[in-house]
Amino acid sequence: MKAQVLLPKVFNFPFTYNSKIQGKIGNLVEVPFGSKKEIGVIWKNNYEEPKNIKIKEISKKTEYSIDKKLIDFIEWFSSYNMVPIGLVLKMVIGNTDKFIRIKDDSIILKKTEKKNFDLNEEQFAALKFLEKTKNKFDVSVLQGTTGSGKTLVYFELIKKIIKKNNQALVLLPEIFLTNDFKSRFEDFFGFEPAIWHSKISPKQKRLIWKGIINNEIKILVGARSALLLPFKKLGIIIVDEEHDASYKQDEGVIYNARDMAISRANFERIPVNLVTSVPSIETYNNIKNKKYRHIKLFKRFDDYPLPKAKIINLNLNKIKNKYISNETVDLVKKYLEKGDQVLFFINRRGYAPYLICKKCGFKHICPNCSLYLTFHKIRNKAICHHCSFEKKIKIKCKLEKNCEFVMYGVGVEKIFDEIREIFPHKKVNIFSSDYLKTKNETKNLFKKINDNEIDILIGTQMISKGFNFPKLNCIVVVDADFSGRGYDLRTTEKNIQLYHQLSGRAGRFSSESLIIYQTLNPQDLTLNELIKDKSEELLENELLLRKKNKLPPFKRLIAIIISSKDRSLSLQGAREIKIRLNDINNIEVLGPVDSPLLKIKKNFRTRLLIKFDNQIFMQKKITKVLNGLKISQKIKLTVDVDPINFA
Repeated sequence: MKAQVLLPKVFNFPFTYNSKIQGKIGNLVEVPFGSKKEIGVIWKNNYEEPKNIKIKEISKKTEYSIDKKLIDFIEWFSSYNMVPIGLVLKMVIGNTDKFIRIKDDSIILKKTEKKNFDLNEEQFAALKFLEKTKNKFDVSVLQGTTGSGKTLVYFELIKKIIKKNNQALVLLPEIFLTNDFKSRFEDFFGFEPAIWHSKISPKQKRLIWKGIINNEIKILVGARSALLLPFKKLGIIIVDEEHDASYKQDEGVIYNARDMAISRANFERIPVNLVTSVPSIETYNNIKNKKYRHIKLFKRFDDYPLPKAKIINLNLNKIKNKYISNETVDLVKKYLEKGDQVLFFINRRGYAPYLICKKCGFKHICPNCSLYLTFHKIRNKAICHHCSFEKKIKIKCKLEKNCEFVMYGVGVEKIFDEIREIFPHKKVNIFSSDYLKTKNETKNLFKKINDNEIDILIGTQMISKGFNFPKLNCIVVVDADFSGRGYDLRTTEKNIQLYHQLSGRAGRFSSESLIIYQTLNPQDLTLNELIKDKSEELLENELLLRKKNKLPPFKRLIAIIISSKDRSLSLQGAREIKIRLNDINNIEVLGPVDSPLLKIKKNFRTRLLIKFDNQIFMQKKITKVLNGLKISQKIKLTVDVDPINFA
């Protein structure tokens, strides 16, 4: 008897083996591969057998198996995202050490003190609405203003799901969110959640994987990759902050976890809930077209209002070489005097994004990428945020002296210095990924914030995502810029979501909160509509623009990035690929053009953009053309289905 076995490697097909064991599709088996033993999965027998090759024997069957629904999803995921099916399987079963090591104990989820929560009338109505799915595939959107208790609603829903011996998956866009989320989870459920993301230890991954496949773990909270775990009895998927761009994996296997969560729910025939305060354009369009069910929470906890908004024109208020206006300082003082916390928001890491010598004009540019290096004062180094190249900034000037650098632009560290100068007696902390490298650092910062041991926070975008700070009642947006960088078609959409989320961090437990927008463009339409809380009107306008310009969600896009150490080679390769792609009917191939980020990690990048009707599944035809190409080994192809930007 012969069997097809798919291996978790860069192959788009399974391998044929002889089998004396009674295996069935989905069984995990050990097989010889080259000089090693590998773990694979018995696959469907619809692939061609090799000819004139000695077929090896399956060594043994493991105790684990994945079900047909997951197998079908893996095949669809591979086809849709145009990635080898073996790499998708690798995301499902991970490293094989979990099958060959000595057996670990089962994962122990510590019990905690459970608190009582009561839903208000609006939350209870939302819960009843979400329950009307009769355990079949259904996409429901739970939209609610920040602080309205969306999490509590879906916690109640999960409680009912796990009572039926089913499992629940909660996806979060960032691993930083899991710490704050974890304490809320423990208060509600009375035990700690199983948490899955790239930073957990191999042993923890092994224990969670086994707990998931054996249905011992009922609730899993995770980042993108948790979506591919082999759940035994998955009953619901929750995608929290569904609009967040972090759901897009942009390296390795490129995919959008939100979209794939909806597809997995379809294959599993279970409900999926998208949770948001301002939906993504795609979700908003699907709500409008009645494709997704939709319920909205309007009231914040205890009816506390959203913060009032104040626009400060920096053209009139800016002090030379300073970034915080006098008017802002006066407003902030009033909150600090009351014992409230204040957040200064600036979405740039480091101290300054540009360093230029005022004598000779030398600019610090990354040798590997076509990007300026960002100066980080804490490390006294200029760092590339793409390839992590870093160097000390002392350099010989062309005029034979040391360069005298002027630092242009502003980052969190520069604002930190300025705030400490303005408020020397206040406790100030930075909330940025550069300062929160470990679990303990993050935990300690949260404790200090919640214990009111910090007066002022300086934060980047990660602070806008779902954190709950009880005493935070004033937010200052240091530079409210809605212009974007020209290569992101979602700039307006992201700004609407970011600033709505950000304003929701303030006034969770106060009727007097304020968000201050410092800007050089006080007449900006998006900003002025946003402060009137008209985010849906802005989304509606954005949708009309997308339709007029034939952009998603009205058309489907696939980006092909051709990269090479030689710029002319990447451009020539792109031209040849375009000629072949033009043989496919019903697609439009745009480009080739240089990528806005022309060089990354020493590779020059050229882009093609394929556009076609979003009702047609073109991926198989495009994959066939790309697989048939004979291109130089000096060229690398990256395929990005449904790109979220054109960098």
